[in-house]
Amino acid sequence: MALCRSRQGGHRTAVDVWELFCESLALDPTLATCPDPIPALQLFAHRYRSGEIAPGGAKVRGKTVGDAVRAVGQAFASMGLPDPRLTATGQLDLHLSRQLSSYNKHDCPPTRVKPIPLSILHHAIRCARNLNTPFHHALADMIILGFFFLLCPGEYADKTNPESSPFWVRDVHLFRNGTCMTPQHLLAGHLPTFVALEFTTQKNGVKGELIGLGPSGDPTFCPVHAVRNRLQALIQNQAPIMTPIYTYHAHRQAFHVTSANLTSALRVAIQVVGLPIGLTPFDISIRSLRSSGAMALLCANVDTDRIRLLGRWRSNEMLRYLHVQAVPVVAPIASTMLRNGHFTLLPNQPLPAP
Repeated sequence: MALCRSRQGGHRTAVDVWELFCESLALDPTLATCPDPIPALQLFAHRYRSGEIAPGGAKVRGKTVGDAVRAVGQAFASMGLPDPRLTATGQLDLHLSRQLSSYNKHDCPPTRVKPIPLSILHHAIRCARNLNTPFHHALADMIILGFFFLLCPGEYADKTNPESSPFWVRDVHLFRNGTCMTPQHLLAGHLPTFVALEFTTQKNGVKGELIGLGPSGDPTFCPVHAVRNRLQALIQNQAPIMTPIYTYHAHRQAFHVTSANLTSALRVAIQVVGLPIGLTPFDISIRSLRSSGAMALLCANVDTDRIRLLGRWRSNEMLRYLHVQAVPVVAPIASTMLRNGHFTLLPNQPLPAP
């Protein structure tokens, strides 16, 4: 019996690699004739870790190995077979668990993109606006939306990833003084006072939920103005309601702002004004905008629950986007500790002897 195959983006999946691995050892991929599957899984994990059988051909991180082994186990379970990773009590086998744990311990710290201070974002937006083309106006708008709405890259920039879920024209809602606006209102020159994005296909949001923002108070760096600009440009070019909001039109043709476009614009801004702040172009990418918005909220002492709600984080994964290197976050800590370090302890009350 062969295991199910699954391909994503033209690359072999862990199940594909497992089948080839078993073939090289003359093993049945279902391990039906193998009295103890753990040694085979351990050897698979070892070769995957070293890069010998990993799709990229290079050494991979412990988490990647764990994900590959898990995918194999889940493939067994999807066929109604026992998951070979697990003991009779449903726990991960001790030997396999220790092996995967050892990989994680020996991994180098993960490379995280850094958040981008507002001065750099302002510079990138100002440069884009000055170039005054449909592409550059769209580029500036998408930087603003990525920052304020804490968006994932695939939601506001064109990516080759087939799982990207952009916001469409139909997902944009405009309000003026509490009243929903129509496209006709927008084309007539009425300005919104509140904007919202509706989650329809985005994986990190509750379907049908709207996340909205009001004006920032800055005429050039404002989510309300950016959403209005995007929607107005798309309506004027008669874009269908299923058009991604990162679309722009030039010479009567539709084009997309890509993640590479945004990363390039941000890195150019870093080269001009980022070095005195402690950033280099290699420190950031398009993913920095989500981190930048979260850090701005943290530096403003917005509680983490509200940050998590806006960013649609359902776990402490949010902490990966926050950096303690931000001076406004850590500078007041020492004085705060001195102000609040005075306390008394309640004495333990011994129980009376029986």
